[in-house]
Amino acid sequence: MRKILAIFALALAFLYSAAAKETAPQPPVAKKIPKTMSIHGDTRVDDYYWMRERENPEVKAYLEAENSYADAMMKPTVPFQEKLYKEILSHVKETDMSVPYREGDYFYYSRTEQGKQYYTMCRKKGNLDAPEEIVMDVNKLAEGKPFMSVGIRDVSPDGNLMAYSTDTTGFRDYTLHILDLQTGKEFPEKVERVSSFAWAADNRTFFYTTTDPAKRPFKIFRHVLGKDEHELLFEEKDEMYRVFTYLTNDQRYVFFGSDSTDSTEYKYLHAEKPLETPQMILAREDKHEYHPAIYKGSFYILTNKDAKNFRIVTAPLDDPSPKNWKDFIPHNKAVYLEDMDFFMNHIVISERENGLTWIRVIDNRNGNSYRIEMPEPVFTSYVGVNLVFNTNILRFGYQSFVTPASVYDYNMDTRQKTLLKRYEVPGGFDSANYVSERIYAIAKDGVKVPVSLVYRKGLKKDGTAPLLLDGYGAYGASNDIYFDSERLVLLDRGMIYADAHIRGGGEMGKDWYEQGRLMNKKNTFTDYIAVAEHLIAEKYTSKDRLVATGGSAGGLLMGAITNMRPDLFKAVVNYVPYVDVINTMLDPTLPLVVPEYPEWGNPNEKDAYFYMKSYSPYDNISKQNYPAILVRTSFYDSQVMYWEPAKYVARLRANKTDKNVLLFKVALEAGGHGGQSGRYDNMRDDAFDYAFILTQVGISN
Repeated sequence: MRKILAIFALALAFLYSAAAKETAPQPPVAKKIPKTMSIHGDTRVDDYYWMRERENPEVKAYLEAENSYADAMMKPTVPFQEKLYKEILSHVKETDMSVPYREGDYFYYSRTEQGKQYYTMCRKKGNLDAPEEIVMDVNKLAEGKPFMSVGIRDVSPDGNLMAYSTDTTGFRDYTLHILDLQTGKEFPEKVERVSSFAWAADNRTFFYTTTDPAKRPFKIFRHVLGKDEHELLFEEKDEMYRVFTYLTNDQRYVFFGSDSTDSTEYKYLHAEKPLETPQMILAREDKHEYHPAIYKGSFYILTNKDAKNFRIVTAPLDDPSPKNWKDFIPHNKAVYLEDMDFFMNHIVISERENGLTWIRVIDNRNGNSYRIEMPEPVFTSYVGVNLVFNTNILRFGYQSFVTPASVYDYNMDTRQKTLLKRYEVPGGFDSANYVSERIYAIAKDGVKVPVSLVYRKGLKKDGTAPLLLDGYGAYGASNDIYFDSERLVLLDRGMIYADAHIRGGGEMGKDWYEQGRLMNKKNTFTDYIAVAEHLIAEKYTSKDRLVATGGSAGGLLMGAITNMRPDLFKAVVNYVPYVDVINTMLDPTLPLVVPEYPEWGNPNEKDAYFYMKSYSPYDNISKQNYPAILVRTSFYDSQVMYWEPAKYVARLRANKTDKNVLLFKVALEAGGHGGQSGRYDNMRDDAFDYAFILTQVGISN
């Protein structure tokens, strides 16, 4: 039967693309099967609802036809794509290794080898001169599989066992395996749909969480190796919440959490007493987010209670209720507290101010507090892997638009930084040839929106430079700047790269996020448009040289801004876009829907429905001219289902009044929300995308 369906699909794909053989390639035309849906007295007609039928051969045929059309339209750029790929590859040190970090008796690191798609995880016992042990070769795991993603990778406290999970399709269905690192043999226990994991101190007991059909982690189990029983510790009944578990860095406690967009709840037990019943820390409370740690006999709690940007309080272990809280770091409306790490004599705080990430060190012996100085005005810093408690050395990372990812050891007593590794960028890269800056655009309501830019030195601000503008603006996730060697192929051809730090993200704190979600979501779109207009007004670029890009929730952004201001952009590149907002959020069986009502709204509520409908990209396509557009997705993406971009492209083709190219690329065999899993495969895809971007702004070599 499957063979018959496959033959049928091939025949349909041929019919879809047959017109291309006559003269110039012709885009596929998707059939229309009207489906009428009504809610709140409002009726919508969806001509392409049938594309949700994953097993329907006509769906596969249509997607294959779109791939064929995209390849045909881009065929003249194939030599350019190959040139770009080789150039991208020339900036990659293919054989390389990470900086080793210590965990227990071992130093762990990963390395890559020329020609191999994936990394190899290794370790050395005692010191770095010891013989290398291969812990995991992902290349071997990937043999015979079109996709390979490793999720969990957790070594037992004694260093003898490793739990790891694999996804072989991109659909985020991770299977848990337990490997004996001494013998190389796997235990018979295999658990499906595992999302998080924690070892107990006995190296035999472990805890894990599993997901429901909608990909929501909802159950926590306890299991002892060799036993048949998988004991259910907790089932989260509230669909707004997701569960997780982890072992603390000092390996003394196992934490169990439930969280929603606006609320968290934690329980814990001693890792040395894994059969005990987990104890509640603070029961969930609406709008209360908190994250606990146990340090020197007290709770340290990062909390947003009476503190929008969070504060840190201490509390006794026997009663951590708010009545016993003492401020450790008070709330500061200008500084957003994100995380905390603990050492014998120091506490390290990750914080954010004015869109920049900072690392604060507190000396517990005298109360002295200071930020680690950073060498550039625009950067990203972050705490690295620190699994040694009794030390005054902090491992942290740093990068910017012009400085490659760098790893430092920092002496928290002497304040001396030691650069351990700055990732090498071959091919003649010199950071002195590039300029990074931060400017501000004024949104329609007067808010200043940060914009980070990088370009090659010598730029003339006369409006002639092409510019690629990236945006996201959702979930409170920060669009922090990072170094990307692939980006050099754009910069070296005179293109500016810019990040718009728009509302809905977390760059400027919690309020910045709240101003771009729910009934404020349109601020995200108008902020991005204001940034684009500012870049044009300041002559960084012009309308016919400006390219917009975003993915996932950033793909929603792309769909919205091209409906609202299609005249503002020469081209748009849209990755795994969340564009069918109403239909998706009305289907609670889909992944991410119910837990994300606090992010987007619940369209079963009238006001939320009409507000969401007013910006939903799919629902607001109209008869007008659109920019040139490239859309990418994966058939096995579980976060934004393939049919959202498929329907979006089909409706766009049926309505747009221009002759600009509209291309749709679908990873049909394997690929997840982040694209293909192999590094060389990803570089090939990027070369394709860059060829599209560059040719749209008149650059073809």
